[in-house]
Amino acid sequence: MERRQDGTSPSGGEVEVTALVDDARGDLFDPACPTRELLDRIGSKWTSMAVKVLAEAAPQEVRFAELRRRMPGVSQKMLSTTLQALVRDGLAGRRVEPTVPPRVHYSLTRLGLSLEEPLAVLRAWAEEHMAEIDRANREAIDAIASQGGSADLDALTAPGVSGAQSTSPGQPANL
Repeated sequence: MERRQDGTSPSGGEVEVTALVDDARGDLFDPACPTRELLDRIGSKWTSMAVKVLAEAAPQEVRFAELRRRMPGVSQKMLSTTLQALVRDGLAGRRVEPTVPPRVHYSLTRLGLSLEEPLAVLRAWAEEHMAEIDRANREAIDAIASQGGSADLDALTAPGVSGAQSTSPGQPANL
């Protein structure tokens, strides 16, 4: 079968992605790349916060209500979705007490605890560099504004774009 350089083969309009060789490193541009898949699963601020709260409590469990209290801004639905994903991926455990209403407890698994260290490194990096990123973002916005590029300016200041909802220097990043 013919293989293209990108690891796909022509198959009548469909794209067939080849599996990685056991010892091969992933290709971030391949949808099946393990790094890409992991970032898709844990890349949200809510996942990072939940892992941090649960890691701080380890080996103890944390009730849903306590998690929500310790994660300002998270909605009940978003926290529930985040915790379901952590449990599904084997990063957290869930225990329900059969009371009325039920008491639901969460804790990190050994795999989940191993995720805290890389996330802590990312938080430290953010705390060290976020002021620089904000400064570059403000400079880019100012440059576009001075050139009259309102459409470009709108795109830069949209929610989720760096600087639009950033931390202040000295304020810890919520990762």
